[in-house]
Amino acid sequence: MSVHRISCLLALLFATVLSFATTLPSRAGTFEDAVALFANDSFSDTEDAVNALAGSGNPLAYPVISALQDDRLVADPATKKVYVKQADGTVLDAGTGAVVTTDVSGLDAVRLNNRLRRTVAAAVSSLTLLSPDLAKRTAAAQSVFKTHDAGDLPAIENALQKETNPTAKQAFAAARAAILLFQPDASEASKLEAIAAIKARGDQEALALLSELPPDTPPNVLHAAQGAIGAIQSRLAVWSAAQNAWYGVSLGSVLLLAAIGLAITFGVMGVINMAHGEMVMLGAYVTFVVQELIRTRYPALFDYSLLIAVPLAFAVAGLIGILIERSIIRFLYGRPLETLLATWGISLVLQQAVRTMFGPTNREVGNPSWMSGAFEIGQLTITYNRLWIVCFTLAVFVILLAMLRYTSLGLEMRAVTQNRRMAAAMGIATSRVDALTFGLGSGIAGIAGVALSQIDNVSPNLGQSYIIDSFMVVVFGGVGNLWGTLVGALTLGIANKFLEPVAGAVLGKIAILVLIILFIQKRPRGLFALRGRSVEA
Repeated sequence: MSVHRISCLLALLFATVLSFATTLPSRAGTFEDAVALFANDSFSDTEDAVNALAGSGNPLAYPVISALQDDRLVADPATKKVYVKQADGTVLDAGTGAVVTTDVSGLDAVRLNNRLRRTVAAAVSSLTLLSPDLAKRTAAAQSVFKTHDAGDLPAIENALQKETNPTAKQAFAAARAAILLFQPDASEASKLEAIAAIKARGDQEALALLSELPPDTPPNVLHAAQGAIGAIQSRLAVWSAAQNAWYGVSLGSVLLLAAIGLAITFGVMGVINMAHGEMVMLGAYVTFVVQELIRTRYPALFDYSLLIAVPLAFAVAGLIGILIERSIIRFLYGRPLETLLATWGISLVLQQAVRTMFGPTNREVGNPSWMSGAFEIGQLTITYNRLWIVCFTLAVFVILLAMLRYTSLGLEMRAVTQNRRMAAAMGIATSRVDALTFGLGSGIAGIAGVALSQIDNVSPNLGQSYIIDSFMVVVFGGVGNLWGTLVGALTLGIANKFLEPVAGAVLGKIAILVLIILFIQKRPRGLFALRGRSVEA
């Protein structure tokens, strides 16, 4: 290669590098120059600035425009500097995003009129569609789906091309379909494709959108929309049944947790304990006290508050149950009416004691972070607090079954349940078993109160809401049978949730009560009757 050719190539390379270097300041300054237009106090300049920022692709564009939308963007006309006021009081340079110490208290917010507010809203929506946060992108697509504004179509198509996440991509496709479906100049083929995309979404919003089609829509499109509406309605009916079933399982787990202690007490001792609901209430108040102490002294432990409250609630309710059995109930065995009246009186005393100590109003019990929020499976919404309560109830049930089967106390309890006199003749201290059984049932009611504090109001009347349902579960499932209590609780919970939409909450409960009465007429011992000489006698 000749020296002349080499020198030409070097000169060309130098010119290219020099040209690129000279353009860097101007490119770097483009965003800052657009931001500086906000300081001109001109609506037209502000509109130009918004459009320039929205198309710049700079990550600072969204916070600046959103600050303009919230009246947090201030400008100094003398220096042409623009600042963003943060919620925490800090001030940012709008052009660079750097934190500054400039006093902006005397500066006015950049002015907007109605037309500019619409421009700003569109720019914010467009920028949100490209947000690095998946949740924000999806929410923006959902918003466009609802409004189906034709002006958002370019932004949606641009975001759809760049999107890689399947969930967000589906949301963008549905939003684009919603816009095309209502666009007069869209072809019939594109509208049919839009209906298919909206049908794939398959929720209530898609159903409402398809129902909004004007009468002058082409017949083929209307026919396809009607078919999509029918398919969505069928799918939603299935999801609604699944949602009711989940609500029923959730309610059944609550009933099981409240009734399982009563099943033990009623089954072993034959005592109709009307104070059982108050043991649940005491467990809820133990949770409240634990959380108050943690809030004031050890706030970092708040997420562990329920784990701390469970053993404490079991101990407090269990000890109070043993005290009640030793001091009152032991003298009333064999006299069910007197026992019922005595435990009812105890329930009133406990309610009044709690009112005196904590007041009659509801007390706040918070959800730990791991019990907050929800997630969706299709159209099925599952809250974390209900899911954890179901898991907790099953864990308590399994532990209780293991205790009854593999421990000496469980063996003695089963012996006393089946034949008290024979158990006493074999050397089992039935009075000690009665006390421990009553304490165990009360302790389980206490930990039920810990769970119920997460989904119900903590008040002196908390236990009264569950005592009648607990007795229905125990009698329906079979007195003293834990498996019967499990099946009875889930059956009543699911039946209740399927009857509520048809008959209402009150009539649904009345219908269930009537059905249980009729069932007990046919099977007085419930679904799973205990076996034993004294039981069968």
